[in-house]
Amino acid sequence: MAEVKTKKTNDSITSFINAVQDEAKCKDCFAIVELIKEVTGLSPNMWGTAIVGFGSYHYKYESGHEGDMCLIGFSPRKQNIALYVGAGNERIQRLLPNLGKHKTGKGCLYINKLSDVDIDVLKKIFKTSFVDSKKNHNV
Repeated sequence: MAEVKTKKTNDSITSFINAVQDEAKCKDCFAIVELIKEVTGLSPNMWGTAIVGFGSYHYKYESGHEGDMCLIGFSPRKQNIALYVGAGNERIQRLLPNLGKHKTGKGCLYINKLSDVDIDVLKKIFKTSFVDSKKNHNV
């Protein structure tokens, strides 16, 4: 069975975010850390080489594959910032029309910059995602 690549590490979040070349995106990432800390009450950890995550849960698939993953997190990418918030969640879907400029994927929410979105709505999304993720994973 393949080894899980996305594991919690002790790598520096500050160093990781400071390495983001786009200065505005770098500032947004530090702000997102503070928003998620405020909502969850947790400190972040690096997950793998590119995800800043908060909390954790253990998963095990029927195939026997298992591992740990963050409850909520984000990753600065070249084109956008990927927010791992379970965007397919029905309760989050109801908040999205009021968020502002964004895109969604299967479980991700993508924003270009914080100034494109309503911060209060984003905080509600983070809170909803965190609470639901904890409940869904019995944490």
